[in-house]
Amino acid sequence: MKPAEFDLLVVGGGIHGAGVAQCAAATGRSVLLLEAREPAAGTSSRSSKLIHGGLRYLESFELGLVAESLAERDILLKTAPHLVRLVDFFVPIYKQTSRRPWELRAGLSLYALLGRLSPPTRFERLQRAAWGQLDGLKTDGLQAVFRYADGQTDDARLVRSVLASAEELGAEVRFPAELLSARREERGWLVRYSADDGEHEVRVSAFVNAAGPWVERVRHRLSPAPMGCPVNLVGGTHLELAGRLERGVYYTEAPKDRRAVFTMPYGDRTLLGTTERPYSGDPAALTPTPAEVDYLLETYSHYFPRTPEVLDSWAGLRVLPRSQSDPFHTSRETLLFHDEPALPRYTGIYGGKLTGYRATAERVLRTLRAALPVRPRKADTRTLRLPKVN
Repeated sequence: MKPAEFDLLVVGGGIHGAGVAQCAAATGRSVLLLEAREPAAGTSSRSSKLIHGGLRYLESFELGLVAESLAERDILLKTAPHLVRLVDFFVPIYKQTSRRPWELRAGLSLYALLGRLSPPTRFERLQRAAWGQLDGLKTDGLQAVFRYADGQTDDARLVRSVLASAEELGAEVRFPAELLSARREERGWLVRYSADDGEHEVRVSAFVNAAGPWVERVRHRLSPAPMGCPVNLVGGTHLELAGRLERGVYYTEAPKDRRAVFTMPYGDRTLLGTTERPYSGDPAALTPTPAEVDYLLETYSHYFPRTPEVLDSWAGLRVLPRSQSDPFHTSRETLLFHDEPALPRYTGIYGGKLTGYRATAERVLRTLRAALPVRPRKADTRTLRLPKVN
């Protein structure tokens, strides 16, 4: 039987795979997406649930990343208002905080400029009289509190919504479906995969590896294996605590190492995270460690002097370019690797942020444009409303 044919194959049903499938389908291309487990089964359901510019990335001068993320946040506020909403973020500054009030004011001013001074970028320094209304935040030694706005979402629902949009545009999504092999041919790839109904072969003009923590495992199933990138897998743990925060998200520093830790409203609970630790095992087997749980509880109790009740804990993985530096200070820029500079028919996605998935997808499609047939465009993802999903 002749193999089915698609313009594009995407491996990985997280936010980046979903974004590429939607973007490609919006350009009229035929798309097949394979996900080994279920959509958002990995990192894309275990994030901090934030759609934000990344205020702390200003310290490492990742201005382009911040500007892009703020622009993408504004797009999502318009295209997915049922999934992404602005919430207040509070940044308390104590005597021991590593940044002084003038530094934070300067950073928030730059953040607003990179956001083109849109209404969501406004910020203020709270009056002392308002400090007592901040969900029991410790006021001993408190010198200043700044308030600004950023976005919050349900990350797994966002992935499902983007995938549903891709399907509405004509993409085919299969899960559970595992890539077995792919062989480079003159005009693309011959791909073998397995699903519940057996093994299948398809021919595709281009291949996108959006497998997240499994990106290198997938790359090595291709022949010849395209260029890749040595990576570090970094585990991040979150805790769900009893009780709800009423005012918003608190952006604090862990007392041990001054890393950023967010304390956030999460339904009728409080979400606390995240940690960063190197991980080298099976991505599917990642679980929180007692040390991480203690680290987060110590941070929470430092700022909210009450005994927390842990209702749940979970961990996800980030994929970062291999570096000798601390993961906290490693760039969050998305890296794309291709097979042939002259006419790429493969792109591997390494790293990236939840917020920037749509911009990353556009970059991928621009890279593969010469390998893909020209089709009548169906939609523009900058303005396409995302559907409501459960």
